[in-house]
Amino acid sequence: MAKPDNRADNVEKLQQMKENTQHNIEAAEESMANTDMTAEQKQQIKQKNANRQESIESFESEIQDESQARENGYQQ
Repeated sequence: MAKPDNRADNVEKLQQMKENTQHNIEAAEESMANTDMTAEQKQQIKQKNANRQESIESFESEIQDESQARENGYQQ
């Protein structure tokens, strides 16, 4: 039997994931600015940060969806 879908804290979990991802972007940018890196390494970090930014946008969309479900009276 499948576990019931517990969405009670999804907004908070998604918000935390979004904040962690933003922190990773900032740490990577700081590392690029303060460390000698090859052009290839810098390009790899820029690509990772672009992917992270896409993840943040997805988190924001999911947060909005989950918040709406909560407002509409989603029950466990």
